[in-house]
Amino acid sequence: MTDVWGDLVWAALADLKTRLIVVLPGVLAMLTLAAVGLAGAWISARVCRRVAQAVAFDRRAETWGIVAALNRAGVRKPPSQVLGVIVFWSILVLFLPVAIDALAIPGTVRLTEFVFLWVPRVMGAALILLVGWLVANFLGEGALIAAVNARVPEARLLARAIRWGVLLFASATAITHLGIGKEMVLVAFGITFGGLIFALALAFGLGGRGLARQILERHLRREPHPRETLTHL
Repeated sequence: MTDVWGDLVWAALADLKTRLIVVLPGVLAMLTLAAVGLAGAWISARVCRRVAQAVAFDRRAETWGIVAALNRAGVRKPPSQVLGVIVFWSILVLFLPVAIDALAIPGTVRLTEFVFLWVPRVMGAALILLVGWLVANFLGEGALIAAVNARVPEARLLARAIRWGVLLFASATAITHLGIGKEMVLVAFGITFGGLIFALALAFGLGGRGLARQILERHLRREPHPRETLTHL
C-alpha cells in the first residue's frame, strides 16, 4: 500500500515537473515582456510629459479650451499629465497582448493580431475626434465673437449650432474610420446635419422677419432720383 502511494506521489511530481518545463519558459517570457512594456510606458510617459511642459502645452491647452473641457469632465490634472497618462496606457495596451500570446494559451494566439489590427483604427478615430473637437471649439468661439460684434440676436445659438455641426461631422468620420456601419452612419449624419441646417435656417428666418421687412420698406420708400434733363443755355 505504501509503495503504491509513493508511486502515485512521484508520478504526480514528475507530471508537475514536465508541465513546469513546458509552461515556465512562456511564463518567464510573459513576465519579461510585461516588465519591458511597463518600463517603456513609464519612461515614454515621463518624456512626453516633460516635452509637453517644455513647449508650454498646458498654457496652449487653456487657450484651446481643453482645460475647461477637462474641468467639466471632472479631470483636475494638467493637460500635460493627462497626455502622459494616455501615452502610458497606450503603450501598455500594445505590450500586454504580446505578453499574453507568449503563454501560447489556446484561444489567445490571435490576440496580438486582433489588437494590432484594431489599435491603429481606434487611435485614428480618437485623433479625428480630438481634432474635430478642437476645430469645433475654435469655430464656435470665432462665430460667437463675430456674431456678437455684428449684433446678431441669436449669437449664442449660432455658435452652438456651428460647434455641434462640426462635432457631428467629426463623430461620423470617426465611426466610418472604424468601419462600423458606414452606410448607416452616413445616412444618419446626413439626416441629422440636414435637419440642423433646416432648423437653423428656420430660426433665422423667423427671427429676421422684422429686419427683412425694414430693409424692404426702406428700399421701397426710397425717393426716386430726379431725371436729368438737358437745358439750353
